Amino acid sequence: MVTDERLNEQEIEFITQCLKEGKPLPDSYRHIIPFETKREYELTYADKGREEDILADTFAVPLQPVKAFGSNGDNWTNMLIFGDNLQVLKTLVQMKEEGKLKNADGTPGVKLIYIDPPFATRQEFRGSQDQKAYQDKIAGAEFLEFLRKRLIFLRELLSQDGSIYVHLDWKKGHYVKTLLDEIVGEHNFRNEIIVRRIRKNIRERVRVRTLNYGHDVIFFYAKSDAHLILPPTKVANHEGRWHAFDAPGLRTGMDYPLFGHKPPQGRHWMFSKDRAEEMIRAETLRKHPETGKPQYFIEPSEEDIRDTIWDDITALAFTTGYPTEKSEELLELIVEASSNSGDIVLDCFAGSGTALAVAEKLGRRWIGVDCGKLAIYTIQKRLLNIVQSKDLENPKKKYGKLYKPFTLYNAGLYDYQKLKQLPWEEYRGFVLKLFQCRHEPHRIGGVELDGYLGADDVLVFKYQKFKDAVLDRGFIDDLHSIFGDRIGRRFFTIAPAASVAFLEDYIEKGNTRYFVLRIPYSIIDELHRKGFTHIKQPVSEMDVNDTVDAVGFDFIQIPDVECEYYLDKPEGQVGSGHGGKDAVIKIRKFESNIISKKPLHYENMETLSMVMVDYEYDGKVFNFDDVFYAEDLKKQNYEIRFDSDKLDGQMMLIYIDIFGNEKREVKRLKDFRGMQEVSYG
Repeated sequence: MVTDERLNEQEIEFITQCLKEGKPLPDSYRHIIPFETKREYELTYADKGREEDILADTFAVPLQPVKAFGSNGDNWTNMLIFGDNLQVLKTLVQMKEEGKLKNADGTPGVKLIYIDPPFATRQEFRGSQDQKAYQDKIAGAEFLEFLRKRLIFLRELLSQDGSIYVHLDWKKGHYVKTLLDEIVGEHNFRNEIIVRRIRKNIRERVRVRTLNYGHDVIFFYAKSDAHLILPPTKVANHEGRWHAFDAPGLRTGMDYPLFGHKPPQGRHWMFSKDRAEEMIRAETLRKHPETGKPQYFIEPSEEDIRDTIWDDITALAFTTGYPTEKSEELLELIVEASSNSGDIVLDCFAGSGTALAVAEKLGRRWIGVDCGKLAIYTIQKRLLNIVQSKDLENPKKKYGKLYKPFTLYNAGLYDYQKLKQLPWEEYRGFVLKLFQCRHEPHRIGGVELDGYLGADDVLVFKYQKFKDAVLDRGFIDDLHSIFGDRIGRRFFTIAPAASVAFLEDYIEKGNTRYFVLRIPYSIIDELHRKGFTHIKQPVSEMDVNDTVDAVGFDFIQIPDVECEYYLDKPEGQVGSGHGGKDAVIKIRKFESNIISKKPLHYENMETLSMVMVDYEYDGKVFNFDDVFYAEDLKKQNYEIRFDSDKLDGQMMLIYIDIFGNEKREVKRLKDFRGMQEVSYG
């Protein structure tokens, strides 16, 4: 350890204790200890991790197919992934390393990354202004590290000639620019693009704290000098221009309307003297329609090359109802500029799916990731109905083409029933990935083992072959009698929880701890520096973009839901539905079924996130029509009301808890009774 003469013994002892306990040093020590840094400058803030630790410690979660849409792909199927994007990015990096992530031209990696990361500002703190300012700084540092971890993996995912566009508002753009310089490289910075937000028509001039926020910024970086951009264009704002100039043979006294003065002696606007005289001889000059004088006419242009000010483009759109939807016009410029047909486009904060829809329309491959069920169902509907959306070249026309094949995946929250139905080899490979194990079959003492966790041996319990067998203490005794001292300090067995007869995480025999990794089971803390954390679903529209770092994996546990379904006359008005009545869904009970090492107790309705509705469910695909957030439902006494005319066929309701678990129900009009005849779902 390098120390400075300014450190006394007490300070050295304090620093040593912090290092032993893994605690961060206070800022007051930052300038006392002469740490070496890789860069001449970098952004510093609390709990900033090392790149090496982030790359090594991040959990990679396998992708479980939920549903495939379409067929006949060209050796590639587009990917829509529900899960925490950090864990998914680690998985995608592994896929790139395994040669499974290729563009149509065969190059590995992602050619274009566009992200519009959220910044959670809806935090309220009690106390003094100083306390609030301090808490805001902590929240800001947490967001920067949240984003930085993802940018590190995004850099690893880029192809050598790839590029990344990061879309931000005014809140943290200056900090994120510094992070991008650190991670992608300041020398790889290409442009800061200014794009217009919604232009507000403010007529009253009064004293205010700030000017109207009129633009977003997009930071554009390339992976290397191998990336070349095709500059986007815009519609020219002129129909042609007349330019006058003085030249021998022309009548004197000509006007110079565009310049206000004559050119220098011997020179002529736009052309040399020789070129001008050549045009006169060739009679290529036109007579101005008003003056009748020979003047040069610049032909009208349909397009001009864009610079970095995109003030004719609106960043936001309002076609899907998603709170932070971006416009297809904006994404079209980016996708066309930095990718070719068949290239992979990635958006890991997919939101409403604008980047994916534009990539689809422009013939690109795409990968979309989001941790919100609202986003996933919004994107699914948008892609399935893309044939009816606007054409990019002519917005007055329909796109008119069916979607290309794509698959919806779960990543981090899995369907255990589907997992159990897999053939043994697929099951073994999947569960090994769940616990970050390498699939490397080997034998010790005649026992066939399945892989390694770090340097430790791993056995996948063959519950399908030995259906009546139980993994009990006798099983551990038998293993230890065979292995003895031929294995290390840890040995891992992966098994269904129902096949394990004891509650402990491990049983110690000699110098070895025999761990049991149960399925389904939230990951044991022993395997990761950070304990298991669920994905969090929003309870209001304002929460849609809140950021949460999920760690590990879990299995779907269907919540318990009880509702009343009935028809009721709208209060204070005559309804237009069947018999002038509304269809009413009264939620009486909503409780999550979470499996955890530590007992968890939630009050009724406490874990409800939202209810999503498809009013015209076709029996195959949920086509999202409406969403009711828990906070709004609470104000409405947990009642959902809608015009009963919408129920000509059947509807699907999806009740979602804050952990992403779903309860699905299909209802018809006959299931809604009068107030005296109540139907419980």
